[in-house]
Amino acid sequence: MDYAIPLPACPSLPVAGSAQRFPVRRVFCIGRNYADHAREMGATVDKDTPMFFCKPADAVVSDGADVPYPQATADLHHEVEMVVALGRGGRDLAPAEALDLVWGYGVGLDLTRRDLQAQAKAKGHPWDVAKGFDHSAPVSALRPAGEAAPGTDTVLRLSVNGEVRQQATLGEMVHDVPHIIAALSALFELKAGDLIFTGTPAGVAALQRGDRFHAELAGIAELDGRIA
Repeated sequence: MDYAIPLPACPSLPVAGSAQRFPVRRVFCIGRNYADHAREMGATVDKDTPMFFCKPADAVVSDGADVPYPQATADLHHEVEMVVALGRGGRDLAPAEALDLVWGYGVGLDLTRRDLQAQAKAKGHPWDVAKGFDHSAPVSALRPAGEAAPGTDTVLRLSVNGEVRQQATLGEMVHDVPHIIAALSALFELKAGDLIFTGTPAGVAALQRGDRFHAELAGIAELDGRIA
């Protein structure tokens, strides 16, 4: 096919223990999926209606590359999250079917321009500019589900400059992975290559230029990076 401009590169993530890479199609995120984080943000959890938003696929930062401090903010926050990668698609799925779509797991940061988010909330505007900016989704290498699958006691943790800032077990999620996937499939046709950020626990705080972070989904994935 003859394209009018050069074809953009496909964002991708490394696969742990392999030379293969996982192509990224879309990035879905769930908000307020840990009650303690919702409380620290002055919000409540609606268990009947999960809240979703998206990031562009090219917001993904892979291979431990530096994360540039973004423009238009003075309050960049970290939100550590388990990331689920889909190897199959579907729509209108039941939770019992949902895990069949999962290809693998990783850990990532949902970086947030908190000052812009606060301004949007105050005006009743959408959060797009606060969440979907360039380099806003650092993600680890992905671990295939057949090699290691997280459980309710799996620890999710983030340290910044050697100090633990966020830590929780996956059992503290309000909506578990099967229910997140099922709810998303009622809104979008999910496809192979989709990533799902599954929510962050309490302890979100600001990142500064030069900060080094270490994110961990215990026994499954680790991510190291630096704010440049």
